[in-house]
Amino acid sequence: MELKRCGWVSDDPIYQQYHDNVWGRPVYDPLELFAKLCLDGQQAGLSWITILKKKQNYYDAFADFIPEDIAQFDEQKVEALMQNTGIVRNRLKVNSIIRNAKGYLKFTQEGGDFSEFLWSFVNGKPIVNHLESMDDYPTQTPESEAMSKALKKLGFNFVGPTICYAFMQAVGMVNDHQMSCHCKRKV
Repeated sequence: MELKRCGWVSDDPIYQQYHDNVWGRPVYDPLELFAKLCLDGQQAGLSWITILKKKQNYYDAFADFIPEDIAQFDEQKVEALMQNTGIVRNRLKVNSIIRNAKGYLKFTQEGGDFSEFLWSFVNGKPIVNHLESMDDYPTQTPESEAMSKALKKLGFNFVGPTICYAFMQAVGMVNDHQMSCHCKRKV
């Protein structure tokens, strides 16, 4: 018997594994949330499968998404990253990860808990939506708009409301598995 999945999942085994085991599962680790937020920003204008297939390359290129290390990247490192065919070679996107690392560090050095901060936009628990079809998916919500504004105030970029909503779906702040999906109840 074939498993029923959300309508956006293709036949690609990488996509299916991501959907079945990662997407929509709550993430609370602040560094994992930071990495995922940065990766979602890389998706802007592209399909998620493009970034998903390059995920390990991003971890390799960006010091396993350790903010303290990324914040030290200089122009020479940016130039090297611009030659890295394993990532999306867009200068604005490359620089956004460095900028986001600096924003993360400033926030945490001032005593902020990045996980609590992000989860506060959903009052600390996942929002469960009851979606029947692809047409039911929102692209942004008041919560993602508020998150976007707050992240921009912290110095982050490539964190518009649509990117924030995709991030919220991916890290389980929102359970947007369709009602017919085999993962709806598991998540």
